[in-house]
Amino acid sequence: MKPSDFRRIALSLDGTEESSHMGAADFRVGGHIFATLASEKQGYGNLMLSPELQQAFITDQPDIFLPIAGGWGRMGMTHIRLTLATEDILTGALRAAYNLRLEKNQRTAKSRKSSRKSSSRP
Repeated sequence: MKPSDFRRIALSLDGTEESSHMGAADFRVGGHIFATLASEKQGYGNLMLSPELQQAFITDQPDIFLPIAGGWGRMGMTHIRLTLATEDILTGALRAAYNLRLEKNQRTAKSRKSSRKSSSRP
């Protein structure tokens, strides 16, 4: 796979928009990033996963997935080696990051709605 495939698949997910963060392409749903091409020159796409989901991907395909170095990686940020990924693997990984972001967006919206209700009580 190539960065153009990463971009095509990411943009095929409902409501995804391409933007830019620190000069690199990123992919957002509901205004929040779920994937980037910040490491495309090194041959990677980047996925915003949970630490648990990251570990599952790495355990299943250690030659394709690896944590991003440092604290970001410990928080679940994950590289995917594009040249080794198949279309199905890349699609599944992007969909996992996308779905995780959707869940976070929904929790945040519920939390905001709940706090507005409680702050408007007399």
